[in-house]
Amino acid sequence: MPGLHRVAMLSVHTSPLATPGRGDAGGMNVYVAETARRLARRGIEVDVFTRATSGRQAPTVPLDDGVTVRHVTAGPFEGLGKMDLPGQLCAFAAGVMRTEAMSPEGHYDLVHSHYWLSGQVGWLAADRWQVPLVHSMHTMAKVKNLQLAQGDSPEPAGREIGEEQVVAAADHLVANTDIERRELIELYAAPPDRVAVVPPGVDLEVFHPGDQGEARARLELPADVVLLLFVGRIQPLKAPDVLVRAAAELLARRPELRPRLRVAVLGGDSGGGYGDPDFLRRLAAELGVGDQMIWHQQSTRTELADWFRAADVVAVPSYNESFGLVAVEALACGAPVAATRVGGLPTAVGEAGVLVDGHDPRAWADAVASLLDHGDLPGLRARAARHAEAFSWEATTDRLVGVYQDVLARRRSLAS
Repeated sequence: MPGLHRVAMLSVHTSPLATPGRGDAGGMNVYVAETARRLARRGIEVDVFTRATSGRQAPTVPLDDGVTVRHVTAGPFEGLGKMDLPGQLCAFAAGVMRTEAMSPEGHYDLVHSHYWLSGQVGWLAADRWQVPLVHSMHTMAKVKNLQLAQGDSPEPAGREIGEEQVVAAADHLVANTDIERRELIELYAAPPDRVAVVPPGVDLEVFHPGDQGEARARLELPADVVLLLFVGRIQPLKAPDVLVRAAAELLARRPELRPRLRVAVLGGDSGGGYGDPDFLRRLAAELGVGDQMIWHQQSTRTELADWFRAADVVAVPSYNESFGLVAVEALACGAPVAATRVGGLPTAVGEAGVLVDGHDPRAWADAVASLLDHGDLPGLRARAARHAEAFSWEATTDRLVGVYQDVLARRRSLAS
């Protein structure tokens, strides 16, 4: 592709090799991995720089043909949370610079940074290499602080300042939705002509409808179970406690469901968690639904797709989501979805699921009940899958390449 041969993709705090739902791994990991793979299939090589978190990690790991994950040593391998990483950005930047210095001049054509920590390093790298910087925020401190979950800690002022600097330095910003674009413009003073909307995608080869009974059999679940599902990191922002409270409210209304109701939580404790890894288990016991809970650390994307197919309702009760990849993946499998009406979730869910205002367990119990009682479940599942088909990683990558080409053309125009 003329003028676009190699991209440096920066993902400081979480690796595309990590399993989503554990620690700080989530939708951003999937985004980086899937877009990098598809860029490579278009003939654009991608190096993904991420922080090494184990001495056993090889310095470089091939993710796919044309995609290399480079582990940069920056601080101790273990014991550092995301909040500690600003102090390691200089070390991380030095590692990135060292890699580029061993390559021919002009090795990278463009830097694409993900999350504000990476944006700080990308700002320096792009300036040093005299190439454009494209940045994806994924989440924003000012947005999170406006919609703070109960018991969650506000993002520090230092992060807000760091994000403002990245917005000002970037040649172009990539927003997941029109809502995120507006937030960048209104809250961060981003120039409107430098913000492109590129919705994330879903791997439709993995996430597609299938027989619910067969999925339950593969997961060793009873055929007649009533399954409510949460997928994501266990932290106040993602609000898994809302589903637990809603399940207790639902059983208070419908005690006959107790023998069959199960609430599955797929995910692990996050560095931004409740501060008590046993909080959710204790809450379930206190509310009388401890015996209904299934705790599972998801392992593969294929297994996750089976959980979506097996579910009667997938709940996404987050306090904020820049997009809501879990919701689209669930819909792609034909799962009924209930999600909070915040951030990018109205775009992700559209009219294919139920949107809930707020986090009142009674409102969530109403939403879950409405999906369980839906008069045309086959039609609902078919509509969910059709909605998700509008989102694909191929379409996402097409739009990203368009952004890259526009930014490079603008840079060449200014240089001439």
